[in-house]
Amino acid sequence: MITPPPLRPGDRIGIVTPAGRISGGALENAVDHFRSWGLEVTVSPGAYSVCNQFGGTDMQRTAGLQDMLDDETVRAVICSRGGYGCVRIIDKLDFGNFLRNPKWIVGYSDITVLHSHVNRVCGVETLHGPMAAELSPEKKSPVSQRSMELLRESLFGTMPAYYMKNHPLSRMGRASGVLAGGNLSVLYSILGSASAPDTGGSILFIEEVGEYLYHLDRIMMAMKRSGLLGNIGGLVVGGLTGMKDNDAPFGKTAEEIIAEAVEDYDFPVMFGFPAGHQPENHPLIMGREVTLSVEDKTGSITFR
Repeated sequence: MITPPPLRPGDRIGIVTPAGRISGGALENAVDHFRSWGLEVTVSPGAYSVCNQFGGTDMQRTAGLQDMLDDETVRAVICSRGGYGCVRIIDKLDFGNFLRNPKWIVGYSDITVLHSHVNRVCGVETLHGPMAAELSPEKKSPVSQRSMELLRESLFGTMPAYYMKNHPLSRMGRASGVLAGGNLSVLYSILGSASAPDTGGSILFIEEVGEYLYHLDRIMMAMKRSGLLGNIGGLVVGGLTGMKDNDAPFGKTAEEIIAEAVEDYDFPVMFGFPAGHQPENHPLIMGREVTLSVEDKTGSITFR
């Protein structure tokens, strides 16, 4: 797996909108914030484009991301937000110049498509982490300062390591493997495609937001029946935010649904990792070898 070079003061980064639309001015705080890190910032000319719920037409979003991938002066690409749309453009992108000059791609949620595709097809690591529009003053639950500082450290070459108290449903064990995954609904949507993650022996990370509990169960059953869960070396469960139930209750929490889906396996499971659709959204290097350790009272994720 190729590791993009770390950023240095004076480097240029680019901000793009490859999925859902953003409101006017949503990136102003982000530009100032990234400049405070000593970086130059280029906002894609189409970042504020609108086409229904999307940040521009498929052609506009493809062109905006393609320009940033091709521009050798841009050393990292920060996505403005998720939503929906990356799966509509992933097969239109040319990663030839990107492979000759790898750079960090940063985001989460719908950006899971980019993480999985770039890791699997291009063999290049990416960063699952906060996005630019989350720094907008209009954001109801802004990303935490700690998560942004961890993102800065990761981009500038400091390897993250995380230690935390165990969740009651966590399962003890220790395993090493390549970190893969992202948003559960997005992973579900790319199963069987060229962009689906290679989960054999991997440490799988999952998170979700605003999903009905019965559909979460459907996703977990699909992942189990496809053999995906039986192949992994360990599971890290991030935020399960704003989950919904029907009038007739499903009868289990989101955490219990996931725990039940993996109860037939013996790999370590960490619940409650601070990443996903929540203020504490700590960055994860997707495609990097990690060690997951879950002990009696504590758990850790360390990157190699």
